Formats: sequence, C-alpha cells, structure tokens
Amino acid sequence: MTGKDHEKERYFNLFIEQFPLLSLEAKNFTRSFITLEKYKKKEFVYTCGEIQTNIGFVCQGLLRKYYVNEKGSEIITGFIPERGYATDYPSFVRQKPSKYHIQCLEPTVIVSMSYAKLQEAYHKHKGNEMYGRLVAERVLTRETDRVESLLFASAEERYLNFIAKNQALTNRISLTHLASYLGIERQSLSRIRSKLAKN
Repeated sequence: MTGKDHEKERYFNLFIEQFPLLSLEAKNFTRSFITLEKYKKKEFVYTCGEIQTNIGFVCQGLLRKYYVNEKGSEIITGFIPERGYATDYPSFVRQKPSKYHIQCLEPTVIVSMSYAKLQEAYHKHKGNEMYGRLVAERVLTRETDRVESLLFASAEERYLNFIAKNQALTNRISLTHLASYLGIERQSLSRIRSKLAKN
C-alpha cells in the first residue's frame, strides 16, 4: 500500500468511526462509494446557485458558510471544523440550488458522498438511514442555535457562548469573520473583548 493509499485509508476510517453500530456489510458498502477531496485555502467547496450533489465530512481543515446580502456584505452563518459536515443541508436534501457559499479557511480534506449513493445506502441498510437522520439533526441543531442566539442573546452573550463551545476554533478564525458570524460590527467585538479582558 502506498503512502497515498495509507492516507486515504486513514481518512476513510475516521469517517466510518462516526457510525459504530453499522453492520460490516453496511460499512463496506459505504466505503465503496465515498471519495476523498482536497481543497486549498480560499477554495470553494460549493457556491451560491449550485445544486449540491455531494455532502462532505471534514477530516481536516476549517470552512465557513456564508451568503451575500442585498448590500453586498458577506454574512457568515457557520464555521465547519473537523468532524463537521460541509453542506447546506435543506438544499442538499431537496436537490435545489443553494443560497450559500462554503469556502475553505484552511487547507481542507473532505470525505465526500453523492446524494444518489447516499439514497441507495439508506434503502439497502437501515443503519445508514438512522445515522443519516442523526447527521441531519446535528447540522440543523447547529444552525438553529445560531438563529436563536441572534434573536435572544446580547452581543456579549453570543461571544461568550461561542468561546465556551468553540475554544479550539478561536485562534483559527479572524475577528472579521467572527464578528460577521455573531451579527455585530468588528469594532463592537473588539470593545467586548477589551471589556472582558479588563474584568
């Protein structure tokens, strides 16, 4: 086995580990159709207007999901680190054009699965269907949490909640990107950080 094959096997194993209760048959079938994709920093995995034919599990790297508003500003709705899923899930499930861009903030390695093969896996193996539902719940819960924080939490609370839940990401994300995600101006975020540092 070459170094490249070892690397591929390692990433595939990382992905398959997410599904410990899958039968060996289901795991082998899943392995047969997943592919490995590598992206450079700033490269796009998906762009607005595109139909996502694949969903990606992030083995290494960090991405941002964002849309461009009517003023031309980029509004970040999520960060996708290792063990997250690079997808606009409602768009993926409906096979409709997405309104979002998903862009790499770091060199990124993704295990990719096509919509068609995923449907086949759900029909062949009930275990795949159960895990598919769990993945959907994970993705949608993450996005709902952000919407609710914008509605019900102050800017400072949003920042503190983000830091508490994403400690490992704080040094990997620029202040500009974090401010966009939190729904505040960068200057406001700097003031919040300065105030908290003094306390």
